[in-house]
Amino acid sequence: MSEAGFRSVGFIFARGGSKGVPGKNIRPLAGKPLIAHAIEVGLATPGIETVIVSTDDAAIAEVARAHGAEVPFERPAELAQDNSPEWLAWQHAIRWHYDNRGRFDCFVSLPATSPFRVVGDVAACIDIVRQDPETDAVITVTASNRSPYFNMVTIGADLLAEVVIKSDGAAAFRRQDAPPVYDMTTVAYAARPDFVLGAERLFAGRVRAVTVPVERAADIDTEFDFCMAEAIAAMQDEGK
Repeated sequence: MSEAGFRSVGFIFARGGSKGVPGKNIRPLAGKPLIAHAIEVGLATPGIETVIVSTDDAAIAEVARAHGAEVPFERPAELAQDNSPEWLAWQHAIRWHYDNRGRFDCFVSLPATSPFRVVGDVAACIDIVRQDPETDAVITVTASNRSPYFNMVTIGADLLAEVVIKSDGAAAFRRQDAPPVYDMTTVAYAARPDFVLGAERLFAGRVRAVTVPVERAADIDTEFDFCMAEAIAAMQDEGK
């Protein structure tokens, strides 16, 4: 349900041709297809009026509908290749909505590969877009275990290692001396639709961030990631 005329629409972009984990978007995790976790959180988030799945795959579409999402269009093949920028799929989905259901205020992307998000993570992103007219987009981040100022290095052709970024002209000697850095997560993205349509990339605009704890920041891209997610889900189930 929209809040005070502010329309938010949730989208999940799920291709059928995953190479790292074949069929991952509908592979079971904690008793339900992976994509169902994203759908359920999207539908439960205040302000999101519907969740739309953009996919080229009939099996994904069937599972998405069974769990309450809409699949009102098929993603064009040229936007579903291994090298297709998802940004273009975002633009396609927004244009479809504008043409068929009208304009809306907040585009929300909920990647299926992040199954441990909670409603509060998504709502926090939407709140920033609603409350700050200067914000073009909001990302989610988590504190990084590695820092380009301290323990990330490049290795040259001569096999010599150097810290990626030197702080104030010298490498930090302790982690505490290095500026804090964060990893981007796939927990949620929120953006103004017109910004997405008019820009070529996410960081072309004014981007703010919502920090989430590492236990909710898992992103499944490989078999190892999926095994880790199964272990996390099992521990969460034991803790209930």
